[in-house]
Amino acid sequence: MSGRLEARGLGVRIDGARILDGVDLDVAPGELVALVGPNGAGKSTLLAALAGDLEPTEGTVTLDGRGLRAYRARELARVRGVLLQQQRLAFGFRAREVVAMGRAPWHGTDAEDRDAEVVAAATSRTDVAHLVDRLFPTLSGGEQARVSFARVLAQEPRLLLLDEPTAALDLQHQEGVLAVARAEAADGAAVVVVLHDLSLAAAYADRVCVLADGRVRAVGTPREVLRADLLGDVYRHPVDVVEHGGHLVVIPVRSPRASPRTSTVTESEEDPCPAV
Repeated sequence: MSGRLEARGLGVRIDGARILDGVDLDVAPGELVALVGPNGAGKSTLLAALAGDLEPTEGTVTLDGRGLRAYRARELARVRGVLLQQQRLAFGFRAREVVAMGRAPWHGTDAEDRDAEVVAAATSRTDVAHLVDRLFPTLSGGEQARVSFARVLAQEPRLLLLDEPTAALDLQHQEGVLAVARAEAADGAAVVVVLHDLSLAAAYADRVCVLADGRVRAVGTPREVLRADLLGDVYRHPVDVVEHGGHLVVIPVRSPRASPRTSTVTESEEDPCPAV
């Protein structure tokens, strides 16, 4: 399986509200596509529909030419991995056990012989090898996010769907996680990442899909799509787009910082109890 993903005319209504409307998107093996847009644009809903976790009201999603409902659960888990925004684990598993959960789709196959090797590689790539004996609930939000990402990598999927994987991470680990996602694409996987940081999208994505009000406003390379006029309109806030070190950087336009108010201190204010 190659992991080629196609969405056509995708629409989602929830409680009568239209969340997605007529979305078309292709994601090819070997590329990383970033989904960006303001709050409420439909990014997470689109990712859930692409993953098969949410049934669209309209349109179709196919993976390697087959509808997602045509896959058995274990078969689908072998080809696509999903990282959610929130890490939901109710029990006190150790981090190593959480990562090893990613190998569940391969149990009973020849690939099971590689479980220990794959888990070790995933924890190393996500910089959590030193945390493997810790209980998952005792980890910080960023550490939990990286352990969960390691679990997805341990699945060895050909399609990775990542919902805001950098949200809880510090600067070092934001770069590290997206570098791993970029490496997965370079190795032939299809990768879709929801991002709020437009500069990260510019640095790591092959293509950027801009969503607003449940519709696709633009799809293309970062240089084609991350334009000040389009982003200012979509986000309803002016931005500057500049180049630094060969990468585009998106900067919100801010009002000048107000100067501190000056005041005159009288003698009585300076010393409320003057000497006599």
